[in-house]
Amino acid sequence: MIDHAHDLASVRDATERLLTAVGKLDNASVTESSRLPGWTRGHVLAHLARNADALVNVLEGRPMYVSGEARDADIERDAPRSLDAQLADVRESAAGFQAAGAAPADWSRTVELRNGVTDSASRVPFRRWVEVELHHVDLGIGYELEDLPAEFTGRETDFLAARFTGHPDVPPTRLTDGTHAWHTGREAEAPEVTVTGSPADLLGWLAGRREGTALTVTGGPLPELPPL
Repeated sequence: MIDHAHDLASVRDATERLLTAVGKLDNASVTESSRLPGWTRGHVLAHLARNADALVNVLEGRPMYVSGEARDADIERDAPRSLDAQLADVRESAAGFQAAGAAPADWSRTVELRNGVTDSASRVPFRRWVEVELHHVDLGIGYELEDLPAEFTGRETDFLAARFTGHPDVPPTRLTDGTHAWHTGREAEAPEVTVTGSPADLLGWLAGRREGTALTVTGGPLPELPPL
């Protein structure tokens, strides 16, 4: 059973960590490249603000974005803004998301996200938590995968392993951090490949944030994962 109230509190805490860290930057730093190809830190911050607005739309029964083109145009429009403007926008949009999450609602209902993807409303706060935590890492300002809360790392690894389960292009794979284990890829009686590494390295590979060079692989080469 997903505890959406717990996840909303976790989103709030993660957002405060991000705002505190970004508040130490200057205007020039916001225009510098992030770890995401083609995006500055301003692009990442603009995306975070517009994503909060988009998830309010989801919770209130509207389309997440008007269109993919409109989503991209809004990020490009907002990316060059000053640090103060970025901080204010992330803070205000985050408050809007928290307010939408606090409204009385049927959290068991099904909602629609991008590209026809559906999910339980109760999972939307966790989806926002993912955006805030991973994009904080993407900013490249000293917050690393190793700094993520252990609960978050475990749950996002669960989610991503499940996402690739049954994918025809991913061989049957066992993932382990030495304590926990996951299975992903094509269905089979036994895994073809075992991938072992730290929680941060496993998550980084699954989430497309690390190439997997720190992982140990037996039974074959490290699988190539499809884009998220």
